[in-house]
Amino acid sequence: MDTSLIGAVSGILGSLVGGSATVATTWITQRTANRQELVRLEFRHRETLYGEFIVECSKLLIDAMTHSLDRPETLLNAYALLNRIRLSASPAVLREAERLLRQITEQYFSKNLSVEEVRELARSEDADPLRGFGEACREEFAHFSSGL
Repeated sequence: MDTSLIGAVSGILGSLVGGSATVATTWITQRTANRQELVRLEFRHRETLYGEFIVECSKLLIDAMTHSLDRPETLLNAYALLNRIRLSASPAVLREAERLLRQITEQYFSKNLSVEEVRELARSEDADPLRGFGEACREEFAHFSSGL
């Protein structure tokens, strides 16, 4: 075989391998960057949604302690948020959100608490009814962060 032909074929094959490696590296890098961006967007979406749910439930908890449920539409926004959570949340977050909303609903149908009873409840070990939901969200976010 002619040595010049071997040199030419070697050059062409080397160029093909080098070019293929560059294309593959670029493709993998872009794919990873796109995936990370999608994870970041989903993280922000859930953070906003869970924050809205916490704000709404905080208002309802205080209201439920001192009032009866005179207007059922009072719970409408909380149930709407719960169903939005249902679309994307982990099972643990969803379970805690449902538990919290059941607790709020039950409190509306329980006796109203006096200011002193609210004060004592705030001092107790179980003072934060939102804690379970917040911890489930934190665990979910830790899982998301590991994917970044």
